[in-house]
Amino acid sequence: MSADDGVANGPAGTDAAAPEKKSRAGRNLPAALAVGCSLGGALIVILIFAPKVLIGVIAVAIAIASWEVTKRLRQAGIQVAIVPVLLGGQAMVWTAWPWHVTGLLVSFVATVLVCMIWKLLAQGLNSAPVNYLRDLAVTVLVLAWLPLLISFGVLMVNQDQGADRVFTLIIVVVCSDVGGYAAGVLFGRHPMAPAISPKKSWEGMAGSLVVGTVGAVLCVTFLLDTHPWIGAVLGPVLVVCATLGDLVESQVKRDMGIKDMGSLLPGHGGIMDRLDSLLPSAFVVWAILTAALS
Repeated sequence: MSADDGVANGPAGTDAAAPEKKSRAGRNLPAALAVGCSLGGALIVILIFAPKVLIGVIAVAIAIASWEVTKRLRQAGIQVAIVPVLLGGQAMVWTAWPWHVTGLLVSFVATVLVCMIWKLLAQGLNSAPVNYLRDLAVTVLVLAWLPLLISFGVLMVNQDQGADRVFTLIIVVVCSDVGGYAAGVLFGRHPMAPAISPKKSWEGMAGSLVVGTVGAVLCVTFLLDTHPWIGAVLGPVLVVCATLGDLVESQVKRDMGIKDMGSLLPGHGGIMDRLDSLLPSAFVVWAILTAALS
């Protein structure tokens, strides 16, 4: 969910020129703001009035994101097992609801086993699989990267103060995004990872850490009604994790020679392009808050 930080010397890398007006950070800012506010407003309404509905939203979002990623990988010549990934992803989300961590773990392992057999038999028993190890490894990576990580959001919904925990996740990631974007555009001079994401800067990272940590302390204090020090720990860890999640997706896209995973969300790209930092962050928030509040 985090955006690239703006570097003062302008966009670089693989970003292609586009006819629409873009901000200094390389995005169609009006479209991005409109889509972001709409999605954020919908999530707020759901979390306030019907938190369990979020499980269905997560299931739909991860199905679309999984389709985007597997489609792009297949275009790059990597034959991910689409059917087991889509069905297994749904199994992880929905079994995490009633059976919690046990259901999630059993569904993940069962899906990996199915993928092993699926790829083995994909070309029939009379033909040896081509690139079996590579394709299976990437298939398992997709399962762990997308449905497994996002299912920790489902686990949070089922906990005490579940809606407030998810609110904390979203608010801190948004704070990190906004702080990094603003600081990067205004002060960005030193690229943080120019070979992966040329528009991210160390100044933007500093802005993410400051704003994200403040957001975490406020959320933990006023939403979860617990010790501010938990937010002081959660904030920096979550910001670093969200930034690394964004960089991981950027590197995956570089390997495939693409700018976005999809085009469903104007100004943002695809669903996966908005989930990149939320996926690992969901696990981090679940782990820290579960340990601190249990």
